[in-house]
Amino acid sequence: MKLPGQEEYEVSCAHENVSAGELDSDHSLGHSPGGSSETDSRELGVSKDPALFIQLNELLGWPQALEWRETGRWVLFEEKLEVGARRWSAPHVPTLALPSLQKLRSLLAKGLILLDCPAQNLLELVEQVIRMESLSLELRGQLQALLLQRPQHYIQTTGNCFCCGSTPSRKASYNEGAPLKEQNPLRQKLPPGAEAAVVLTGELGFLAQPLGAFVRLQDPVVLGTLTEVPLPSRFFCLLLGPTMPGRGYHEMGRAAAVLLSDPQFQWSVRRANNLHDLLAALDAFLEEVTVLPPGQWDPTARILPPKCLPSQHKRSPSQKQEVEGLSALSTARAEDRHGRGLHVSSLELQRTGRLFGGLVQDVSRKASWYRSDFLDALHPQCFSAVLYIYLATVTNAITFGGLLGDATDGAQGVLESFLGTAVAGAAFCLLAGQPLTILSSTGPVLVFERLLFSFSRDHSLDYLPFRLWVGIWVTTFCLVLVATEASVLVRYFTRFTEEGFCALISLIFIYDALGKMMNLTHAYPIQRPVSPAYGCLCQYPGPAGNESQWVTTKPKNRDDILSTDLGLVNASLLLPFECIQHGGQPRGPGCHTVPDIALFSLLLFLTSFLFATAFKHIKTSRFFPSVVRKVLSDFSSVLAILLGCGLDAFLGLATPKLMMPTEFKPTLSGRGWLVSPFGANPWWLSVAATLPALLLSILIFMDQQITAVILNRAGYKLQKGAGFHLDLFCVAVLILLTSILGLPWYVSATVISLAHMDSLRRESRACAPGEPPRFLGIREQRLTGLVVFVLTGISIFLAPVLKFIPMPVLYGIFLYMGVAALSSIQFMKRVQLLLMPAKHHPDLLLLRHVPLNRVHLFTAIQLACLGLLWIIKSTPAAIIFPLMLLGLAGVRKALEWVFSPQELLWLDELMPEEERGIYEKGLEPEHIFGGDESQEVFTQKVRKLLAFDLVTRCCRLGT
Repeated sequence: MKLPGQEEYEVSCAHENVSAGELDSDHSLGHSPGGSSETDSRELGVSKDPALFIQLNELLGWPQALEWRETGRWVLFEEKLEVGARRWSAPHVPTLALPSLQKLRSLLAKGLILLDCPAQNLLELVEQVIRMESLSLELRGQLQALLLQRPQHYIQTTGNCFCCGSTPSRKASYNEGAPLKEQNPLRQKLPPGAEAAVVLTGELGFLAQPLGAFVRLQDPVVLGTLTEVPLPSRFFCLLLGPTMPGRGYHEMGRAAAVLLSDPQFQWSVRRANNLHDLLAALDAFLEEVTVLPPGQWDPTARILPPKCLPSQHKRSPSQKQEVEGLSALSTARAEDRHGRGLHVSSLELQRTGRLFGGLVQDVSRKASWYRSDFLDALHPQCFSAVLYIYLATVTNAITFGGLLGDATDGAQGVLESFLGTAVAGAAFCLLAGQPLTILSSTGPVLVFERLLFSFSRDHSLDYLPFRLWVGIWVTTFCLVLVATEASVLVRYFTRFTEEGFCALISLIFIYDALGKMMNLTHAYPIQRPVSPAYGCLCQYPGPAGNESQWVTTKPKNRDDILSTDLGLVNASLLLPFECIQHGGQPRGPGCHTVPDIALFSLLLFLTSFLFATAFKHIKTSRFFPSVVRKVLSDFSSVLAILLGCGLDAFLGLATPKLMMPTEFKPTLSGRGWLVSPFGANPWWLSVAATLPALLLSILIFMDQQITAVILNRAGYKLQKGAGFHLDLFCVAVLILLTSILGLPWYVSATVISLAHMDSLRRESRACAPGEPPRFLGIREQRLTGLVVFVLTGISIFLAPVLKFIPMPVLYGIFLYMGVAALSSIQFMKRVQLLLMPAKHHPDLLLLRHVPLNRVHLFTAIQLACLGLLWIIKSTPAAIIFPLMLLGLAGVRKALEWVFSPQELLWLDELMPEEERGIYEKGLEPEHIFGGDESQEVFTQKVRKLLAFDLVTRCCRLGT
C-alpha cells in the first residue's frame, strides 16, 4: 500500500512544461523591503505549522533485558535502522499493510487520548499516561520505570556511527557538552522551529491486553533524551501489549509514525478537539491510500522519493482550504497596495493612459529596492557569478569585436567592443529596471551592422556618420515606444515566440563556437604522417658540398617504416611546401615539426565543455558531501576554465591565446572618439537613415523585450519586479551614446543573461533526508553585473595576465552556454519526441491531454519557423530579419485557427484575449483542464492577467 501525497511520479514535476527555469512558483509571495511574507501571515492570523521530526523507539529484549532502541525516523520520508550494517537506510517512501492501520485505529479508539496535555517534562508526561483504570498500581510502577529508561540512539556521523545510551555493556559514549553539530548532523537538516513526535511500541508479557495512548502536548517541551535530536516534542504515542505473532506492534508503530509524517493528518491532529476528530483524520488518510496488489510487487523494495513532491493543496481539509484561501487573498491585496508580489508582471503590463506613465511607475517601483540591490550581493555565490560571467563577457566581446572588425573593414574592432561593453553594461546595471540582464552584442544586431556597412561601401558613403544618424533615429523611435507604453505588447510574446528566439540565439552560440574551432584547423592544420607505401622525401648533401638535393626514397626495412610512420626522422625531411602542408616550419635544409596544435586545441575545447557540464550537474549526483557538490556546481565554469588553462600551461604548447588590445585608441586610424554628424555624406542622408532605423528599432525592441520576458518569468520567483519600460529607455539612451562614440550597439544578450540568472540561483539549505533542495529564487542585485563590466573595461590593461587563457577553452564555455540554454526549453523535449518511439515517451503532462500527432504538428511548425529565421539571417535577405522576428507573434496568433484553446494551453500559453474569454464564459479550471492536475496547471498557466479574479475564484472554489 502506497501512501497519499508521496507517490513516485513518472514525470519530474507537474510544471515540467513550463519554460526555462520555471519551477514550482505557484504560490510564492513577494517580499517587501520592510518585511517578509511570514510577518504578513502572522498579521492575518494564519501561521504555518512547524516541521515535525518523528522517531520510532521499539521495546526489545523481552523477557530478558528490556531496552528501548530507536529503529526508525521520519521527516518527510522513512529511514530504517540497518543494524547489521550499522547505518541508516536511504530515505524512501514508506509502505504499510492495511491491517496495521486498522489495528492502530482500533487501539486508539479504545485507548487514552490526551489533547493539550500540560506536562512540562518526561516524568509528568509518563505520570499522565499511566493513569488508566485498567492498570493496577504495580503495573503503573513497572510502566513508569520502563518509560523513563533512556533509549539507545544510533547517531551516524561523517565516517562512523556510534550508539548513545545508558546500557553499561555498550562501548559507546555520549558527550552531553559536545557541540550539537558534532553530536548529530541530522539537526542541521531540520528547519528552524522544528518539533518532534515520539512513538513508543513493543511487546510486554505482563500486560493482559493492549495499551494505547496518544498525547498532544499543550506546549512542546524537550523530553530529555527520548529523541536523538534534542527538539521540543509535540506528540507522544504509546503502543504496548502482550506478545503476538509476527511484528504486529512494530508495524503499528510504523503506521502511527507514517500518519504523523503526513502533512494533512498532521494539520488535522494539531487542531483536533476530541477522539472523534482524531479518528476522522485517520479515516481521511485511509480514504486516500493506494493499494498495491500482493504478488505483483516486492514488499521489501524501497520506493525512492519523487524528484518533486506533489501539491498537498488538493488533499487539504475544507477548513484548511478556506483559511489558506482567505490568507492568499488578503496577502495578494496587501501586496497590490505596494505594487509588488506574485502578480507584479501583470501590473507592470497594464497601460496607465499617460505619456511615459509606465516609465514613471517602473522608476518609482525600483527606487525602493535600490539600496538592497547592493546589500543583497554580499554573498560568496556572487563572487562565483562574477568570475563566470566576466570570462563569458570578455570572450563575447573579443568574438563579436573580431567579427565586427571583419564586417566593417576595421571601422570598429576589439577595443571598441571592450569599451562599449564596459560603458553600456555598467550604465545599464546601475540604472535599469532588471539589472540581472547582461548587455552585449548579439548575432541579429551584428548581421544588421554588416548590412549597413555593405550599403555604405557600395554607395560610397561615410559609414560612421551614417551609422550615427541611424542610431539617433533608433533612439527617437524607441523613446516613442516608451512614451506610448508599447512594452505592454510583450503580453503577446508567448512561449512560442520566446522559444523560437531563444533557440535561434542558442544555435548561434553553438554554431559560432564550433565554427571558431573549425577555423583553428585551417590556421593550425592537423598533421598527417607521410605514408610509408609511397616512400619519403629525404634530403642528401649535393656533390662537392653544393646545395642539398631532395630525393624520393622507398623504405628499406621495418625500422625505416616505423620511423617514417611515427614522424621521428623522415617527417622532418620534406620539401618546403609539403613541410608547411603538414604543419611544419621550413628551417634551412630541414623541416621543423611542431606539436599538433589543432588536435590539442580540440582537446582543450572538449575539456572545458565537458567539465563545465559535469561540474554543473554534480549538484544532483550522489558523490561528495552536499557542501562540496554545491561549490563545484556554483564554480563549474570557473573550474573548467582553470583546468583548461592548467593543462595548457603544463604542456606548454603554442595554442592560440586570448588576444587583447595593447593601445587605447580607435581601431580606425585617423578618427577621434567622437563621430562627426555628416563627414563626407550629404545632408539628406540624415533623413534617409529613418528607413534602416525603423527596421533596427523593431529588431532591438524584439531582441530586448523577448529576452526581458524570458528573464522575468514567474518561475524564477523574482521578488523585486521587472522594468520593461525602464529597460527599453536605458537601451535607447545607450544606443545614442554608443553611436556618438562609434561603439557597437548593445541589447540584452539572452544566453549570457540566462547564464547569469542560473549562476545566482538560491536553494534551500535545510532539507529533510530524501528531499531535494527547493528552488527559492534568484539572488537579485546589481553588483555582479556592475563588477563584471568594470572588470571588462579594466581588461584592456590586463593583457599581460589574460593573454595566457587559451581561446579553445573559452570556445568550450561558449558551447556550454549555448547547449545549456537550448536544453532548458520545452521545445527541445518535443523535438526529442519526434525521434523517439511512442513506447519510450516520457510521461509528460501535455501528452496526457493533447494527441501526439497534434504535438508533432506544433513542433514541426516551430521547427519550420526556426529554420526560416536561420536561413534569412544567413542570406542577403537578412535586412528583413527584424520583421520576421515580429512575424513570430503573428504566426502564434494564426495558430488559434489550427489548435483549440485547450491544446494551446498545454503546448504554449493563452493570448490575453483567450484568457479573458475563459473568464467571460464563466469556465472553471476543471472545465479547461480536467483530471488531477487542474489546480497546478490553473495556477501555473492562467495568471498573466486578472490577478485578483484568479485569487478570488480560487478561494470561492476551494482550490
